[in-house]
Amino acid sequence: MTMARKHATFLMGGVALLALTVTHSALAQQAAPAPSPAAKTETQATALQRLVVGAGREKVAIDTPQAVTVIDQEQIDDEQAITIGDIFRQTPGVTIIGTDRVGGQGFNIRGVGAANASDESTIIITVDGATKFYEQYNMGSFFSDPELYKQVEVLRGPASSTLYGSGALGGVINFVTKDASDFLSPNEKVALRLKSMLDSNKEGLSTSAILAARLGEQTDVLVNGNFRRANDYLTGYGTKVPGSGFEAFSGLAKVTHHFGDNNEQSVRLSYQRWQSDADDTSYAQNRTVNDFGNIDREITDQTLVFAYENPAQGNPFLDLKLNLSVSDTQVVQDNSTARIPSTLFYDSEYGYRTWQAKLENTFETTGDSFANFLTLGTQLSYQQRTGKTKGGTGWVDFHPEGTDRKIGVFLQNEFIWNEKLTIIPGVRLDYVSLEPDSRIPGARSQSDLAFSPKIAAMYKFTESFSVFGSLARTERLPTLDELFSTAAKPTRPGSTYPGGRTASLGLKKEESLNYEAGFAVSGKDLIQDGDALQFKTTGFYNDLTNLIATNPQNNLRVPVPYYVNINQARIYGVEFEADYQSRYAFANFAYSIIRGKDEKTKKTLASIPADTVAVTLGARVPDYNLSFGWRGQFATSISTGQTTGPFAGYAVHDAFIGWKGDEATQFKGWEVRASVDNIFDKRYRNNLAGDDGRGRTFKLTVNKQFGW
Repeated sequence: MTMARKHATFLMGGVALLALTVTHSALAQQAAPAPSPAAKTETQATALQRLVVGAGREKVAIDTPQAVTVIDQEQIDDEQAITIGDIFRQTPGVTIIGTDRVGGQGFNIRGVGAANASDESTIIITVDGATKFYEQYNMGSFFSDPELYKQVEVLRGPASSTLYGSGALGGVINFVTKDASDFLSPNEKVALRLKSMLDSNKEGLSTSAILAARLGEQTDVLVNGNFRRANDYLTGYGTKVPGSGFEAFSGLAKVTHHFGDNNEQSVRLSYQRWQSDADDTSYAQNRTVNDFGNIDREITDQTLVFAYENPAQGNPFLDLKLNLSVSDTQVVQDNSTARIPSTLFYDSEYGYRTWQAKLENTFETTGDSFANFLTLGTQLSYQQRTGKTKGGTGWVDFHPEGTDRKIGVFLQNEFIWNEKLTIIPGVRLDYVSLEPDSRIPGARSQSDLAFSPKIAAMYKFTESFSVFGSLARTERLPTLDELFSTAAKPTRPGSTYPGGRTASLGLKKEESLNYEAGFAVSGKDLIQDGDALQFKTTGFYNDLTNLIATNPQNNLRVPVPYYVNINQARIYGVEFEADYQSRYAFANFAYSIIRGKDEKTKKTLASIPADTVAVTLGARVPDYNLSFGWRGQFATSISTGQTTGPFAGYAVHDAFIGWKGDEATQFKGWEVRASVDNIFDKRYRNNLAGDDGRGRTFKLTVNKQFGW
């Protein structure tokens, strides 16, 4: 048995031991005499009872046989997020890579996703069903504003490849934008919500306005506009991060129309736009040491979605969903202060534009003791990658232009027996064709198939205790960037690439074989009537073959391929998520431990995050609609990361308070939130980040909603 497998066995043994302990406690609590119905109060809902819509048939997170976290509107608001990454601070297994700079954030899930690679091809991101993708050297990969969204789902692990696309080695992140119905009460036709936030680090300001209107009984409209600006922020002890100041505008327009029997059918058309302007910012958005120079950078991201849904409640063989979308991301760079003559530093334009169509239908079959939901679907996409300079050669060797065509078919079946056993097998097949720009030396079109089977199961022993597990395999084909990127021999003396880099035409597709097992425990009326405690633990082991990475050979006098396959890598770990809710108190706990190494060199993978713990403890004063509490983020020391380590462990403490006006008073519609992040002005760095984290930051948010 290898050391990695010994570690995995130890971790799963610990999971099993903890399961026995908590099961005994839960069953003992369940056996206790119940109070009379008259004495009971309404049970509080926990974070693990939030509805998951992206894993197939709708179900709550704790009943989903994979690791799932749902971030709802209240949590997004409570975070008082400045960047999109802030809303994931309480999510186990998710690490924001890059930097807090507006153009520098990407995602890492379970050690998959790197700041200098195409992480968005290993983590699939969608906005209202539209797949988002962006890759550029030393840039982030997702550009948006937290104010646009009401819910985010994080589906960890490659089992999500079935419904979203082969190659989701890390998992899937689904963003859901706001709807007019979120703001309109049944007796209102128009609602206006105004919101402003101030933060002290550094002189940050954001304003937002949402107008929702009901145009008759079947149609509603939402228009949302946001503005956000800040100067260069300060790390702990007052060190300024140059080039981190920005201005950003974002907006959302959405029309939803219901029709048919009982208005159950719907069509939705939405347009979302985000644009940022950052002057004198570093070429390398995700690292502190700027050995390249600075540039002015403008980013524009647009998403257009048309969606049709027909649940056909009277017809068990029809539950149709159609999603058509266009995603367009453009980056314009000007006013270079480059220190090295290279195409990397010319004034230039980069972009991705993706057309996508997805159609799926679910067939329902029921019996006396079972229910079965069979989903069949297909997904097509056409993507154009552009990279042009305004001087020099007119094209960018390290950002090759080309087209990416995908055709996928998938099947997922969910069988539920006696409301206890759930079995979900699935399979997906994707055909991918890549066509590079003819100017790339040795370029030729590439095509291949990717196959992704899985099976997942959950068994509920009682209403309080369940176990689950899954086995999933997926394949990820190389991207345009990985196959066709080149780098000419630089003129700088002592360059680390004296021979230059050639296209990597011989790359093999990555393969992932992932095992998961875990358990979930629920309890209620534990300390007081109406309280609830739920937690979910998942152990995983991911065996990766032909992992794609930048070529470590950089001292040769002859050109070498830009990317190579690592023969084998293994990533394994444990995630724990718990939530307690009562009328007067609440608590949240998230913990993740992840290990991973290159099996050939025996070195830790640079994409592995530190062990992290996130804790929230709070209290409520219901009579005054007041809540307050403390939040802590803790990380262990680690020697590896996206920049040169080692990285010290850290503890960052926050405090927060929130108040909502009573619906029956003149304060109806008012909300006020205040917080202090990093109370002790701690200087710290996430090992997957390129900059130190923000120092002490005071935040104040005020919003008011009107209705007519």
